[in-house]
This record gives sequence, structure tokens and C-alpha cells, in this order.
Amino acid sequence: MTKDQKKIAPPSLRDETRNLLRRAGLVARKRLGQHFLVDEEILAKILAAADVKSGETVIEVGPGLGILTVQLARRARTVVAVELDDNLAAFLRDNLGSLPNVRIINRDILDVEPEELLEGETRYRVVANLPYYITSPVFRHFLEAKIKPESMVVMVQKEVANNIIAKPGDLSLLALSIQFYAEPKLVTYVPASSFFPPPKIDSAVLRLEILAKPRVKVGDPDRFFGLIKAGFSAPRKQLLNSLFGGLGKTREEVLAVLEKAKIDPKRRAETLSLEEWAGLWQVFSSEKP
Repeated sequence: MTKDQKKIAPPSLRDETRNLLRRAGLVARKRLGQHFLVDEEILAKILAAADVKSGETVIEVGPGLGILTVQLARRARTVVAVELDDNLAAFLRDNLGSLPNVRIINRDILDVEPEELLEGETRYRVVANLPYYITSPVFRHFLEAKIKPESMVVMVQKEVANNIIAKPGDLSLLALSIQFYAEPKLVTYVPASSFFPPPKIDSAVLRLEILAKPRVKVGDPDRFFGLIKAGFSAPRKQLLNSLFGGLGKTREEVLAVLEKAKIDPKRRAETLSLEEWAGLWQVFSSEKP
């Protein structure tokens, strides 16, 4: 590449991010888990996974400097960008004010229901770069909402992503709670170097295809997950012992329920599939208090 070619080469996403931060007088706030994506290839994969069509509404959680927001706005009818940081929200309003299909909402996503953001719409997608400390609450916020999204494309910690897509043998309470409502798939892993400033750990992009109805029929999801939570109350212990300790029942009562559900009491909670938990719940909920 010649010197002249170098001079006219477009700025990288990393350079653009630094320039935007400098121009706005902003710095990444570690307290809010702010790390800005500066990898064009990963950005393209997120957009492809989101698969936003014209006429669709997107709720973007954590738009940051709005680089992804602009790309979403070119594809969607409406983008509702929800930003907690007051300074970033003000910057977005100034910088994206020329985009008529973008609305900037300066609120905590956990304090606003999706229907409040949709203004009468009933169908939407979610795209989010989630600070690690609110990953689980945000998933629950949308998956248990009155109006659920059709899909979610989210950036999460790599370890959390592997947890969410796990199969029986390595399942967790988080994995079961998400797989109850959605089909999660890995889009790509994202090295720490893809962010500015880089976090200490790698990330991953997941796509969740939201199911029309929960994967298993249990009647009362809250009590169903109360049972699962009891099963995971003593990690790596046999199911008989963890349920005995977590449910406040006698060992004999728990053993009887497990035997009736045809589940080996020596198994561990992480080995049970969602369907097996549902079968156990059917037996458990039919027993007299």
C-alpha cells in the first residue's frame, strides 16, 4: 500500500470510536460495564444474526455511541435505543437527531416494560450489548414480559454464553430458564481485543429464537422454577440430597417423588433435561401438601 493510499483509507471502527468519545468529551465508565465494540467483522455478524427487515421494530439495549444503532436504523422501521448513561443518551440525541426512525430512551431497561417502548406495536426484536452484571435480569425481563420479542441477539460473557447453550450434563438454572422460553444458538465468540477499552474476559454473541409457547407445559412457571432452584441449591450433590435440603421435605418424601417420576435419586441437577424437570414437577405438584 502506498503512502497516498494510506492517507485516503477510511478510519477504522476503533478510530471512529475514539474520535466520537473525544468529540463528546466522554470516557468509558467501568461502573456501568461500558466497552465499545470496535470490530467491523463482529458488527456485521450481529447485524446478520439480527436479520432485521424493513417494517420491523427493534429495541436496542445499551446503544453506546450509536454505531450499531445507525446500521439498525437503515434496516428497521423503528429503532428504540434504551441507554442508561445520561451523558451517552444526550450524545445520541445530538448525534442521531437526523434519523427520524430512531428514538432515544434515557432509562434503565429493567424499569420499563417493552409495551411502554413499543407505542402500540406488538412485534419486535431485541439487539443488546449487555453489561455482564445485568445479563440474567435482562433476559428474564424480556422472556417473561407480557409482550415477548420474536428474537434476541445479545452480546454476553463467553462463559455465560456457553452456560446458556449447554445440554443435559452441564445445565444450570440460567440455561433452563432461557431454554424454557427460547432456542439459543451461538453466533460467534468475540475476543476482548474487539472492544475499546478491552474487558478482561472474552465475550460471545447469541441469538435466541423465542418460542410461541414455553417448551414444556407446567401451569405455574414460578413454582416450577422454584423446584428447579431447589434442585440446584447444593451444586454437584445428588438430586435426592439437594431437593431434600432445598424443599424442606423429608428424605423419604423426596425419594418417593423421584421414584414416581422415574428419576434416579443419585443423579445431579445439571443432568436433567427440561422435559425431565417438567415430569418431576407434574409428580411433585400432584402430591398432597
